[in-house]
Amino acid sequence: MKKVKVYVTLRESVLDPQGTALKGALHTMGYGEVADVRIGKYLELQVEPSERNLDAVVREMCEKLLANVVIEDYRYEVEEAVNQ
Repeated sequence: MKKVKVYVTLRESVLDPQGTALKGALHTMGYGEVADVRIGKYLELQVEPSERNLDAVVREMCEKLLANVVIEDYRYEVEEAVNQ
């Protein structure tokens, strides 16, 4: 079994109102050194071995469901076998 870590973030050209609000809250709390905040999603997938190419399967899942590719970018990491 493999563990796939998927990171989904808004594209740099897309405004992030949640990130802006969080940055303002951090500044209010005294963390003025925070220059910017971008909100994203983190997902962990446990993937069973199959005949299909894992990279192709993960890209397909991201582009069809996990990320809105019009406004979001994604990246992923595959970890070696996970013991259960």
